[in-house]
Amino acid sequence: MLILDKNTSVRLPLSEKVAYGLGDFASSMFWKLFSMFLLFFYTDVFGISAAAVGTMFLVTRIWDAANDPIMGVLGDRTSTKWGKFRPYLLWVAIPFGVIGVLTFTTPDFSESGKLIYAYVTYSLMMMVYTAINVPYGSLMGVMSNDGDQRTALASWRFIGAFSGGLFVTATANSLVEYFSEGGSEATGFQYTISIYAIVAVVLFITVFMGTTERVIPEKEKLGSLREDLEDLMHNRPWFIMLGANISTLIFISMRDGSILFYFKYIVGDQVVSLFGSSYEWSSTALSSAYMSIWLATNIIGVVIAKPLASKFGKKNTFIISALTSAVFSFMFFFVDADQIFVIYGLNVLLGISSGIVLPLGWSMYADIADYSEWKTGRRATGLVFSSGSMSQKFGWTIGGALSGWMLSAFGFEPNVEQTESAILGIRLMISVIAGMGALMAFLFIRAYQLDEALMATVKAELQTKSK
Repeated sequence: MLILDKNTSVRLPLSEKVAYGLGDFASSMFWKLFSMFLLFFYTDVFGISAAAVGTMFLVTRIWDAANDPIMGVLGDRTSTKWGKFRPYLLWVAIPFGVIGVLTFTTPDFSESGKLIYAYVTYSLMMMVYTAINVPYGSLMGVMSNDGDQRTALASWRFIGAFSGGLFVTATANSLVEYFSEGGSEATGFQYTISIYAIVAVVLFITVFMGTTERVIPEKEKLGSLREDLEDLMHNRPWFIMLGANISTLIFISMRDGSILFYFKYIVGDQVVSLFGSSYEWSSTALSSAYMSIWLATNIIGVVIAKPLASKFGKKNTFIISALTSAVFSFMFFFVDADQIFVIYGLNVLLGISSGIVLPLGWSMYADIADYSEWKTGRRATGLVFSSGSMSQKFGWTIGGALSGWMLSAFGFEPNVEQTESAILGIRLMISVIAGMGALMAFLFIRAYQLDEALMATVKAELQTKSK
């Protein structure tokens, strides 16, 4: 393994950046399955009530979020010939795939038995997701010490993430429908997830083989767990970024979780006129197209994040992106179900604006790790980056729980015509409630103080100390 001195800046080869991005292609296939399909799967396929699913999301994800800092600490203290974080990509890949399939398997149990099965398999899935995703996120912090290279890695990570999600949204409904022929929708889901699981295992192993850890903290600078936690509790930028990321994920989770319900129960089948011709689109096809466009435009946002951040700064770019996401989301509430082109037009704007935010957040966590070392003399990359994964889980937890509870509170019943109250609830989920998450992210990030000038000072002093 190549180990470079900490003050050595390395321009990473394109092949390594692409290899790193493949890890989030793998993770995000399942992330999008969980955020876009799982609530629908549990209510409309497995037969669990929306309220019970919302509570399950809250309970299991809070437990899972607590695992993230533990995994970060474990990664910081792992030492192998392959490095600190890369080995987990190899060790956890196959368990990740197997448990992923079990999560979307529907045994013929009683209603209570189904709920218990869902709790067990989903909890296990979140644990293996943490065990592979926290080390994967932390890996970015030790592949290079250069801020631009980290932003580039973050961009490649989210290109992989949205590409993986796009792969799922473009194929999942068709694959489920294909494998359901002659059987059941439950069988269709199980076979479809099996394909995604195999792809994920192969890609995680590819990341392990195609990346290198370079930034290795000096042994005397590794503090105890108590010291690391105390440092984190006094790290104001970390708290701000935690709040901003949780809010961002509430926004995304609420939108993702409501799309299938919105198109199945509100938009329905549509006849769309385009260039003088009329086309019949089913609600399934419309929702697949909507999800795919949402993720494709997210990729555009990810690609332009780095040049925008280089010109305007990470903080300013984050602020503008979060605010515009909130405004476009609020506007969505006033769109009628038959205004297909307006629905898709706002989707494009939302996709681009929200896509800009995500790589910036991860790049800023790398800055926070540097800032922590600058302030304390100790580096805890895994612990800092695990908080990024933890914030994703908390945001996802709150958004997922709210989705299930709101569906139930507004009187949602699966596979029947919905009441006006239920329709209102679904519309609020995909627009106003989601938009509040983006607005909170905007308010949080305004207080973030690690601008480019301060980080230049931090990096220069860290390089001086390491000589």
